[in-house]
Amino acid sequence: MFEALLDDFVVRALLAGVGLALVTGPTGCIIVWRRLAYFGETVAHSALLGVALAIVLDLHLAIGIFCIASIVVLLMFVLERRETLPTDTLLGLLAHGGLASGLVILSFFPTMRLDLQALLFGDILGVSRTDIVLVWLGGAAALAVLAWIWRALVTATVSVDIAVVEGLKPERARLVFGFLVAAIIAVAVKLVGVLLVVALLIIPAATARRFATSPEGMAIVAAVAGVVSVVGGLYASAELDTPSGPSIVVTALILFILTRLHWRGV
Repeated sequence: MFEALLDDFVVRALLAGVGLALVTGPTGCIIVWRRLAYFGETVAHSALLGVALAIVLDLHLAIGIFCIASIVVLLMFVLERRETLPTDTLLGLLAHGGLASGLVILSFFPTMRLDLQALLFGDILGVSRTDIVLVWLGGAAALAVLAWIWRALVTATVSVDIAVVEGLKPERARLVFGFLVAAIIAVAVKLVGVLLVVALLIIPAATARRFATSPEGMAIVAAVAGVVSVVGGLYASAELDTPSGPSIVVTALILFILTRLHWRGV
């Protein structure tokens, strides 16, 4: 019966989307606290270059994206330490350079059947059973890694010096978190696309910020907000015949606006 249920593409989309939201919510909290939204955009934009690498080397799409995204994270980490340019300038160079390079390389494969719209905006309705397994097992691993570096990241958000004194190794935690974001984006690109994946990281976390009384509480609320966005977005997509990925993000945005209005008593 369960296998028959998985044959329904909407159910597969729900399972994949909910699994992703449970990870992007808590991860997005760190991004919001540490003002890393542009960093997330940079890693996401490098995904097209990762797609090109996967095609050239005949790799799985997620592996190619993760490899390139990890290289971008390492480059950012090294360049920041040298302090040759402002951080936002470095992020801009890497983001647009990676995006443009990926598009140029992909142009050399005109016969390759590649849906750029799906890469940019996602194709959550096209997920397979293998994708669902990847999302949930990968998500469990990602949450385990996040739990491992959570205290170091939260403490360093308040004060890097305190984190160093307590022996939490904040620089190592920051680098590991960068690789974690790269892995999440590699998996999420197929679901919500390059242009929308960071929105799913940021908006639920921003929604949760008003209601949380602790970092862990905010992470839980953000995960719930992400799940509600996925369910609501897929329902709206089915009812209104709109693109699924953008519908999920728009639902997340509406939820954010409604919670802000409620908080202000409007």
